[in-house]
Amino acid sequence: MKKNDIIELEITGYSSDGNGIGRHNGGVVFVPFSAKGDRLLVKIIKVTTRYLVGRIEEILTPSPDRVSPACSFAGKCGGCAFMHITYEAELEAKKGFVSDALKRLGGLDIEVETILGAEEVSSYRNKACFPVSCENGEIKCGFYAPRSHRIVSDGNCDIQSDVANRVRGLTVDFMKKHGIKPYDEKTQNGLVRHVFVRSGDTVCVMLVLTEEKLPFADEYITLLKENIENLQSVVINVNRASTNVITGDKYITVFGDGYMTDTLCGLKFNITAASFYQVNRRQCERLYTAALDMADITENDTVLDLYCGIGTITLLEAKRAKKAIGVEIVPQAIDDAKKNAKINGISNAEFFCGDAAQAARRLKDEGIKADVVTVDPPRQGLDADLINTISDISPDRLVYVSCNSATLARDLKLLKEKGYEARKAIAVDMFPRTKHCEVVCALQRQRG
Repeated sequence: MKKNDIIELEITGYSSDGNGIGRHNGGVVFVPFSAKGDRLLVKIIKVTTRYLVGRIEEILTPSPDRVSPACSFAGKCGGCAFMHITYEAELEAKKGFVSDALKRLGGLDIEVETILGAEEVSSYRNKACFPVSCENGEIKCGFYAPRSHRIVSDGNCDIQSDVANRVRGLTVDFMKKHGIKPYDEKTQNGLVRHVFVRSGDTVCVMLVLTEEKLPFADEYITLLKENIENLQSVVINVNRASTNVITGDKYITVFGDGYMTDTLCGLKFNITAASFYQVNRRQCERLYTAALDMADITENDTVLDLYCGIGTITLLEAKRAKKAIGVEIVPQAIDDAKKNAKINGISNAEFFCGDAAQAARRLKDEGIKADVVTVDPPRQGLDADLINTISDISPDRLVYVSCNSATLARDLKLLKEKGYEARKAIAVDMFPRTKHCEVVCALQRQRG
């Protein structure tokens, strides 16, 4: 096969990236936005020694799972992989590639018991970050096209909240009215880089700028107050660096408290713009409830929560445990966690700032015995040092929440070598219509 060849292909499954998979002359072909059961004419756009990548030229026979995408951005931005199939088919695909990762990459004999699908697959995101640029003299504010920094801006995103979509439109209109320039990555000139929105019980809007002041800031705040219900905060983040990193280190609150407030599993949380918080509250409640049930926490247990963020899981664990200890490397998140404990009147939770492995080792040295350890790491999973430390702490039960089934499978294999047997796994669709899926897994320390 060579580039630009056109072939007929049947799609028989999905990759973990959400691409359809077909086989041609014994080779694997990945086709974005295809559906299991499609018969297609496909143009080959990439050739490697291990696989091919194709683009749909014509749908000869559509899959019975195919639907018309609900979003105007579908197929244009790099966000959603499954807008073109039914939600039932999407859940089946996600459960399948989570199971495949655990068995094939982890070598584990464990079934994913179920996948908890979402009741709402539209307008569920409580966090939006819109890049801003100027193309042919026109302000663009939307989402990056796949594998590019070209911004797609026409229409509204179907999975973002109505609040986020409205803030985006209001901000663009405000910039046009006052001639405020977007940031240009090539020339490194311009003021506005990103529009950032967090929404829950209240709303926080943040503009990422190259300077500390926004022209006509009072007018912008008034515009938001008049059009955005429950606006709590407006924040300016300063990022002058020539980098792909979205935010800088300096945050300036120009209206309100500098955070938003949300309710999760009956507890109140103040969430600053910089803090990690799950983007789908309803599904997050189901994820955390599953994790807590798997942990089987009793009133006599001490629980250690690594990667605790603003204390969401830790404080929920504290409601069931004798004591809960949260560890996080981000100082602002630890400050938020301590404040959230106070807001909710929880006195049996403690928080430490530090690297997870170092903090866990410190607790062991202080003689603190954890009956249960919970981990919710970033996509890269656990490092070897932390796995060794968890083994040294030797909790009876370990609950692993993961947003990357491949690194979860790798880590479960290593934990098995340390004597921890994975006994239950549940997938939770936190991010409907995208390729991402969360997994929560319960492990038990084996005796002898």
